[in-house]
Amino acid sequence: MTVCEAPGKVYLFGEHAVVYGEPAVPAAIERRATVTAEPRADDHVRVEAEDLSLDGFTVEYSGGTGDRPDVDVPTPLVEAAMGYVDAAVRQARSAADAPDAGFDITVESDIPLGAGLGSSAAVVVAGIDAATRALGEPLDRRELADRAYRAEFEVQDGQASRADTFCSTMGGAVRVEGDDCEPIEAPNLPFVVGFDGGAGDTGELVAGVGELREEYRFAADTVESIGDLVRTGEALLADAVPETEPSPELLAELGELMDFNHGLLAALGVSARSLDAMVWASRDAGAHGAKLTGAGGGGCIVALDASDATETALSFTQGCEDSFRAELATEGVRVVES
Repeated sequence: MTVCEAPGKVYLFGEHAVVYGEPAVPAAIERRATVTAEPRADDHVRVEAEDLSLDGFTVEYSGGTGDRPDVDVPTPLVEAAMGYVDAAVRQARSAADAPDAGFDITVESDIPLGAGLGSSAAVVVAGIDAATRALGEPLDRRELADRAYRAEFEVQDGQASRADTFCSTMGGAVRVEGDDCEPIEAPNLPFVVGFDGGAGDTGELVAGVGELREEYRFAADTVESIGDLVRTGEALLADAVPETEPSPELLAELGELMDFNHGLLAALGVSARSLDAMVWASRDAGAHGAKLTGAGGGGCIVALDASDATETALSFTQGCEDSFRAELATEGVRVVES
């Protein structure tokens, strides 16, 4: 039995634009998905989902993992929980050259599904790592990140970027631009996350931005402006090295860029009333900056605030179901038990 866990993430800057080759800077946070993989003697895959912000369920099926199991739960739940596990199993079988390998898999997570915190990436990264290690074929981090990206690319119909899976694999802050992915230095930023209890449809939101970008030049310019903003933020972080704690000046500058980034994303139609309410509540409470994180349409916002004021304000904000402080996860995927 092998147990691996991988962190979720927030976007400092760059979501949506990263799909079109612009840079993005996500940062891993200490909310993790844990996957246990134990090889079986047959080719069956048994998946037990203890906690994926869903009602727990167990399914077992055989043969190709592309076949959906016959299970008495709503179809969207099966699609959400099984699609990424299926893809992770396929990648692990391919990497270990074991096409008929079977597994007992258990998935647990304290990352809300579809909320912009990289839950699917964390499950895929931890799943591939656990399964390949269980088969005696551990992967180096670069190959693991690449295979995890391929799994997400498959499930998301070619609309995934490398940002989430690379960040979850490596930990810390990373810079992603197309296929170029590198860890970058960043101080321990004071993240506060607000969650509206919902989730946007990533595929629909990404497709919507794509349609706007094709139809209107100003939408394409907005995507490019997000890329310019990311480069400015990256330079600020580079200038802060080797600080371990961010200065007030750095927080103020990063926060201003986050505010701009949220405005640009809202202009592209990917925000939501609940997200805007949480962003403004955070700013009114004194946060240095706040923005949606992830695909949008619902889910989470991230703010910069070292005090308790933003978290308190969010707890009283209509539409905010949960708020919490999220520390930078300096370590990416890791083995818990082997």
